[in-house]
Amino acid sequence: MTDLIRKTCEVCRIGAPLATQAEIDEFMPQLQGWELVEIDGIKRLQKTFKFNNFANALSFTNKIGALCEQEGHHPAILTEWGRVTVTWWSHKIKGLHVNDFVMAAKTDALL
Repeated sequence: MTDLIRKTCEVCRIGAPLATQAEIDEFMPQLQGWELVEIDGIKRLQKTFKFNNFANALSFTNKIGALCEQEGHHPAILTEWGRVTVTWWSHKIKGLHVNDFVMAAKTDALL
């Protein structure tokens, strides 16, 4: 995971390449607990983080928000009592980009 954390997001434009299967195979083992999911035909990375209460879940959500603003890449975040579900994908290319793996690793590092 250390390699992913050290990377920064590159600007993702329409037409940027999707992550290759080789990249997915390389990066997934570095991400503990993240799942590949497909929603509306779009591959995404998703993980649910558990907390003891809503305040801790909200605090984590706010940390993710600050990271997103710094990196210029934003996920879907569902904050509930005791848990936060984070879903990464690149909207412009309708799928996974290397940025999504970088941000998943950085999300884990916030804990």
